[in-house]
Amino acid sequence: MLQARSLTLDTSASADRSAGARSDLLNSIGRLTAWLEDHDYRAYDTFDGLNARYLRPLTFERPLLRTVLQQGVRRFPLNLRPLLGIAPEHSTKGMGFLARGFIRLHQATGDRIWADRARMALEWLMQHQARGYTGACWGNHFDYQSRSFYLPAGVPTVVWTSLIGHAFLDAWESFRRQEYLEIAQSACEHILHDLECFPTGEGACITYVPGKNSQVHNANTLGASLLARTWMFMRNAAYLDQARRAMHYTAQHQRTNGAWFYGEKPNLRWVDNFHTAYVLDCFKHYTECTGDKQFTTHMMRGYRYWKETFFLADGMPRYYDHKILPIDIQCCSQAIDTLVFFRRYDAESIPLALKVAEWTIRNMQDRSGHFYYRRYSRRIVNKTPTLHWGQATMLCALAGLYNAL
Repeated sequence: MLQARSLTLDTSASADRSAGARSDLLNSIGRLTAWLEDHDYRAYDTFDGLNARYLRPLTFERPLLRTVLQQGVRRFPLNLRPLLGIAPEHSTKGMGFLARGFIRLHQATGDRIWADRARMALEWLMQHQARGYTGACWGNHFDYQSRSFYLPAGVPTVVWTSLIGHAFLDAWESFRRQEYLEIAQSACEHILHDLECFPTGEGACITYVPGKNSQVHNANTLGASLLARTWMFMRNAAYLDQARRAMHYTAQHQRTNGAWFYGEKPNLRWVDNFHTAYVLDCFKHYTECTGDKQFTTHMMRGYRYWKETFFLADGMPRYYDHKILPIDIQCCSQAIDTLVFFRRYDAESIPLALKVAEWTIRNMQDRSGHFYYRRYSRRIVNKTPTLHWGQATMLCALAGLYNAL
């Protein structure tokens, strides 16, 4: 962890370090965006194993065998996808994170090229919505087998829909184009009318996908955060009511040490870095967008637990609360993003975000510009270029840090 003394550098030394950090970040962003352009914003996805057209028939569409195929492709240290017939693709969630990153770069530099790229990604998202639902929503471009359910390609999830909805709200705040606000509002209508909400105590959990009882804390709070942030502009009382109930659900399940399980079912009881960070971001969105301070204690207790648990002295982010490995690029990107988001609450957050970014660029970025998926040890590295899981989230996070500096 960073020590307080690291914040008391003399002015000239601090300025030199800040300028050097900005230069390093911009260099990394430049290499990454060049890689993305060279690959037409296409890459693999962490969970796209069921797109393996040569092996998929051997699963006989049984859940266990689908899980073996999906997880085998995901976890194998080498990228098997080219051999299995899995092609690099565009990704809805990836395009959402790219849009947010481009907006942040436009805010930081004023360069029109970033605004144009953000609009490109947003236009793509408007053209690739899931069809047949009440409002705007987005799903995977691949079939997915979870521990709890099977999700065919194209079926929307509240995680994808909420994170993409935030991209449209970012665009509304930056460009003031009414269409962007209307898309976010439409996504809220999807959450209210297409997703069930399951009452528990004072709260109610928004389900992960339509038609299923899948209660997961980061999905629930992401839906609530989009409702709360859109309420700030639209003042729709139904948005605020649903958001408050959802936040109550997750607040009442916070553990005494400040952590949250991924979900409350016995097979979902683990604690990891980036899902915890998602929940923290959502509490902050809710609190600041609504003015409702009742969950501030939960938020800050969770933030302290997360910060004290998931970072090593050199900035390397650990995956789980009980072990370090594997080092996952999503933990790196979300750690940077959440630390920057909490900078007004914690004077150490930006220095720690810089440490994480420096470690990630040094240990996880390829010479070609893309970021690796996972590092299992010093020598064993899965260098697969994933789109939303690695390239898009890292662009978004590094752009946010660069903008904050």
